[in-house]
Amino acid sequence: MGGPVPKQFLALGGRPILAQSLHVLQASPVIHEIILAVPQADRQYCLDYFVAPGEFGKVTKVVPGGAQRQDSVRHALAEVSLADIILVHDAVRPFLTGDMIRRVVEAAAEHGAAIIALPMRDTVKYVGAGGVIERTIDRGPLWLAQTPQAFRRACLEEAHRKAFLGRIHATDDAHLVELLGKPVVVVEGSGENIKVTRPEDLVIGEAILQSRTAARSAE
Repeated sequence: MGGPVPKQFLALGGRPILAQSLHVLQASPVIHEIILAVPQADRQYCLDYFVAPGEFGKVTKVVPGGAQRQDSVRHALAEVSLADIILVHDAVRPFLTGDMIRRVVEAAAEHGAAIIALPMRDTVKYVGAGGVIERTIDRGPLWLAQTPQAFRRACLEEAHRKAFLGRIHATDDAHLVELLGKPVVVVEGSGENIKVTRPEDLVIGEAILQSRTAARSAE
């Protein structure tokens, strides 16, 4: 975002983006415990704002994150109590739904690992030096990875342990599991499940919130 406030704390619909994500996770009957991994400097704020008021009773711990996303997940994973399936979710994807959570957890329980993803709909170009297109990629087998991602606990722990020891870095947890040679299945998500990373995403996010509010009012 380029501003002084971390994007997970920016306002969306009058509340921090993180609160919007937590609201959905809190309401899901398949979620029993929530562990937040946040920058150390923001830990007390999260305890005061998201834990102390009691709105998000499933939040049991707020742990310091790490230098990379992968480090933050590893830190949180070490604090999980009893659980067979672990769900990993980006705080700045506030438009996940209870249905997505249920379906990806069910898929992980059956296959060991699953992610929410979208089939690629745009034409994909491979661009080389000087901005020149070298070839057009077949988009048929291409999917865009999102979160939530769900894994059997032992599988995710092994993936992170080997990545840490091997100094392997990946942009999502599914990649670490793939490197173990284990299958990860995709569960189709929604185009609304955007990741808020740029200023224009806040505008899109407000529109999605308004649309969902209108839909509920019409029911």
